[in-house]
Amino acid sequence: METVASPTLDIAAIRAQFPVLHQQVHGKPLVYFDNAATTQKPQRVIDALVNYYTQDNANIHRGIHVLAERATQAYEDTRKALANFINAAEPAEIVFTRGTTEGVNLVASAWGRQNIQAGDEIIVSAMEHHSNMVPWQILCEEKGATLKIAPINEAGELLIDEFEKLLTPKTKLVSMVYVSNSLGTINPVEDVIHLAHANGSLVMLDSAQATSKIDIDVQALDVDFLALSGHKMYGPTGVGALYGKRTHLEAMTPYQGGGEMIKDVSYERSTYNEIPYKFEAGTPNIADVVALKAALEFIEETGRANIRDHEHDLVVYGHEVLAQIDGFRPYGTAQHKASVISFLIDGVHPYDLGMMLDAKGIAVRTGHHCTQPLMDWYNIEGTVRASFAVYNTREEIDRLAEGLDAIVKKLR
Repeated sequence: METVASPTLDIAAIRAQFPVLHQQVHGKPLVYFDNAATTQKPQRVIDALVNYYTQDNANIHRGIHVLAERATQAYEDTRKALANFINAAEPAEIVFTRGTTEGVNLVASAWGRQNIQAGDEIIVSAMEHHSNMVPWQILCEEKGATLKIAPINEAGELLIDEFEKLLTPKTKLVSMVYVSNSLGTINPVEDVIHLAHANGSLVMLDSAQATSKIDIDVQALDVDFLALSGHKMYGPTGVGALYGKRTHLEAMTPYQGGGEMIKDVSYERSTYNEIPYKFEAGTPNIADVVALKAALEFIEETGRANIRDHEHDLVVYGHEVLAQIDGFRPYGTAQHKASVISFLIDGVHPYDLGMMLDAKGIAVRTGHHCTQPLMDWYNIEGTVRASFAVYNTREEIDRLAEGLDAIVKKLR
């Protein structure tokens, strides 16, 4: 497929690194616009998985044989690389998880059950993914605490003044999405953290949609917790990480019990391992953690600023082109937004649009995108979501527009 040249990136060369992109769906070249759900994987990530299973497969941290030592080294090398990637103070502040969802649940369980009492308050925003809302609902119900919702405007932007008004001496935690998966909104997290800390509240960020394109510096942000997913950043599924400040992690009780998270066990009691290991019970997802390092290297070599600029160009172009389609209604028009265009076409159900686009080889997401309260706020059932990654092109957006235009004209 012909591509528009980026001023800083060779998009054709980047696309060549992703085997899955070079196929036909229903007899048409694949256009993959479901990147907010999961990004595709470059060959180096696939090779890292194959190499681990063919050369180094062994359990980690316990064995003294060569394979165990190589596997352990590769696993811990990824921890160091990820700590550097987000500028954590030390690798021990990186806890490997299954993804952002488990990271939020870990904090809700290990920190929340220790620190949230009846009458306390937790604040989330109106645009949260279910994974950054349901765990706090469960915790609040269990503890008799209150979950408060920071409002947004019609464009999908956080109303920072209204958020500030929600802060009280009872507010123990603010947990907020960095970039909305449904709207693409980039939240003013620096302001959120500053206001929350001035109030004496801790802050957790869901950075699932942000990590591949925003230069995250957890020390500069001074954020207390941050969760991320590997599969949203060109890495494997089933792996992610929780960043937490050492002081918080050390004070927290273990999330799960079992092997690796202990120092000593007797019939009477157990003593727990040091961080991060006390939160990594059992045999972890070793292969995918190892392969995550290859994804980090891909992002670093490509450049997060370059990725962000290219995806921003696609969003701006996409809004311009799709706005010409009869009945096009966008949702999420924030001034600061990332690579997501959510929309409806008047008179056409989003599921029908998704199926008809799939028939043309175009993969988009339809539904509430695990943000059902947000859809209810907009008084809609769901949207069609086209989400972009560094390997997408303007020509692919043209195909989406042409496909939508043909569908609309046929149905009208």
